[in-house]
Amino acid sequence: MILQIADVLSAEQLTNMRTTLAGEAAGFTSGKATAGWYVKDIKHNDQAAGPAAESAVAAVKQALLSNVVFRSSARPKEFVKVLVSRYQPGMAYGTHVDDALMGGKRTDMSFTLFLSEPEHYDGGELVIEGNDGDSMIKLPPGSLVLYPTTSLHRVNEVTRGERLAIVGWVRSYFRSPEQRETLFDLDQAIAGLQGAGVERAVSDRVFKVRNILTRMWAED
Repeated sequence: MILQIADVLSAEQLTNMRTTLAGEAAGFTSGKATAGWYVKDIKHNDQAAGPAAESAVAAVKQALLSNVVFRSSARPKEFVKVLVSRYQPGMAYGTHVDDALMGGKRTDMSFTLFLSEPEHYDGGELVIEGNDGDSMIKLPPGSLVLYPTTSLHRVNEVTRGERLAIVGWVRSYFRSPEQRETLFDLDQAIAGLQGAGVERAVSDRVFKVRNILTRMWAED
């Protein structure tokens, strides 16, 4: 399941984040430093370190854990890694699949949270490959795309401007993408029943099924 979530960050948060990161531009270094051996030749971007990056990462983690849609779709047990990424003209990241283990921890879902206005840079689309075709994604600032870490994907070359984003990897309580999608659909069904004013006894039954499946499948 590939899911887009809008307005994860407020306009004020975005402005403050971009301003503080720009003030620590010298803190960006080559992304090859954290690249695995298999992708060092195709990874051409920058990653940030320092107080501004740490503050941005902490704010994004808090915002995501407060976001109902993110929690329902990812069922996060923990954030395995989150970092600030920058692409400037000539930078790109070729087709690859993210590491299954990072620091000895399994990764289940990956996300990109866009910080830059899409009209401020050319190229830089996140392209997620699928059996039914490629998904080309370039979202407004503050919006996020969440997708299985098993997906082949790439970032197209930036030809103008700067693409700033926060990327991360999540370990879920549920290893199976089918299980996560089933529970997400059940959450949506329960919310729909409640919104339609359906008798509580009906939504109670669906909620019961959702909790039974959670107990059967969860890796706590």
